[in-house]
Amino acid sequence: MFDFLIQGFGVALTPLNLGLAFLGALLGTLFGALPGIGPINGIAILMPLAYTLGLPAESSLILLAGIYTGSEYGGRMSSILLNVPGDAGAVMTTLDGHPLAKKGLAGPALGLSAVSSFIGATVAILGLTLFAPLLAIVAVKFGPAEFFALMIFAFASMSAMMGKDPLKTLIGAVLGVLISTVGVDSGTGVLRFTFDMPELYDGIDFVVMIIGLFAVSEILLMLEHAFRHDQDGEMAPIGRVMVKLSEVLYCKWAILRSSVIGFVIGVLPGTGASVASAVAYTTEKRISDHDNSFGTGNMRGLAAPEAANNASAAGSFVPMLTLGIPGSGTTAILLGALMLYNINPGPMMFREQPMVVGGLIASLYIGNVMLLLLNLPLAGVFARVLQVPRWLLVPSVAILAFVGVYQLHSDLMAIYLMLAIGVFGYLLRKFGFSLAPVVLGFVLGGLMEENLRRALSISGGDLAILWQSGLSIGLWIAAAAVAFIPLFAGRLKAKFLPARSA
Repeated sequence: MFDFLIQGFGVALTPLNLGLAFLGALLGTLFGALPGIGPINGIAILMPLAYTLGLPAESSLILLAGIYTGSEYGGRMSSILLNVPGDAGAVMTTLDGHPLAKKGLAGPALGLSAVSSFIGATVAILGLTLFAPLLAIVAVKFGPAEFFALMIFAFASMSAMMGKDPLKTLIGAVLGVLISTVGVDSGTGVLRFTFDMPELYDGIDFVVMIIGLFAVSEILLMLEHAFRHDQDGEMAPIGRVMVKLSEVLYCKWAILRSSVIGFVIGVLPGTGASVASAVAYTTEKRISDHDNSFGTGNMRGLAAPEAANNASAAGSFVPMLTLGIPGSGTTAILLGALMLYNINPGPMMFREQPMVVGGLIASLYIGNVMLLLLNLPLAGVFARVLQVPRWLLVPSVAILAFVGVYQLHSDLMAIYLMLAIGVFGYLLRKFGFSLAPVVLGFVLGGLMEENLRRALSISGGDLAILWQSGLSIGLWIAAAAVAFIPLFAGRLKAKFLPARSA
């Protein structure tokens, strides 16, 4: 059953892939440490470079997965030292991480977050190893109708659980679906949203879309901050980094609970590290905040979100590998990376691509150890990255983005399209939209349309095929539950809580 893992360690332990795993861990930590860069931008920038360098699919995936997991480690640094989260998953870390730094405990906070991240990721990788093959066996029974219902479940999960504004999340997902329809309709030959431009007949390339949406919009935001002379916060002194065993033992149950929570939430399609860390923090606050010290520098308040966001990152690989559904915005980009190599993630991937799946999972074990070894003694060195001036950071990111797209397409039209999408992404961010639902809609939209076509083709156009099997019915019920239960729960809470308090 676990033959793929044995083959995977054979792949991951080659000198090239060990080097790429280390490089991914190192770059990921740096990307995560820089506020605003994060895993999505880091992967979006390096994905075309990895492809054009001719790396094999498993090697490319090992590098990109290393950046993903490394970013989850690195995101804590600016959260703790500057009170500026490196990415969305590190927001909850600021609540107790920065107060600890202000108390002169920045070093121990960095050390504890590294250990919590390591334990959270380890629990989740074990879960990925044990449960992903089992889920793949079940997923083999999925037909087009079941996959369509699964896409609806993914969208419902995303609208209910991502971000503070579900409506904006839903609008972002719809925009992503609309963008995925650009080009010639493969079923009818009709041109959709091409505006008589032949360059759009093949649709919008995934790399152009991702780099424009994330990297270019980030560059525009950096330029805006530089123009306004925004100053970063003052960095707290670090001091000793090594965490004491007694401090880890004090947080042991918070770490283990949050690791499980993070893994389970990571497995749900359309969620991500931000949801996992928020749920883990609030859960831990309810369970162990007996003296109302959460938010003032409680070690458990720091350990819980750090364990959860790293567990979520590993957990999000489960739906991607077994169902072809991204568990987060970052795995949506990794899904696109696999498609660049003509690999279709899904239930058959464990049989057809055991080297790729096994190599990826084995590299997660290896990369996780590398990250702990890098982040404990070198936290002070990584923290110096936070002092990189924006006049150096902005052009570096811009050069990487432009070179990556041009290397892949050798076409100026791709650059213009990337810039246009970048401006679009910048405007979305200025109006408070998260970009992750857009990219998830872009990835899932094409798959949803394809499976709907196949299902209706099988049934001769009878829509009843979409809810005829037990699996489909279960997925429709699950989609309705995740979409409407939080809505009703919120109204009930608003109705009864005031009465109770009165």
